[in-house]
Amino acid sequence: MNVQLNGEGHTTTATTLADLLIEQGYKGAKLATAVNGDFVPAAMRATHEIKPGDQIEVLAPMQGG
Repeated sequence: MNVQLNGEGHTTTATTLADLLIEQGYKGAKLATAVNGDFVPAAMRATHEIKPGDQIEVLAPMQGG
């Protein structure tokens, strides 16, 4: 299926947000995620199904000031 990840097109076999994050190398990272503009908490990623055309944003915390 095709999704948008951080504004770029990606083809994936993942069916959940958690699977997509693992597939993209984010396993274990501290992140904020949103699908189609809606925040998805870490506890919900394993059950949050992704669909073709979803707009997914993955944000890592920034350090500094």
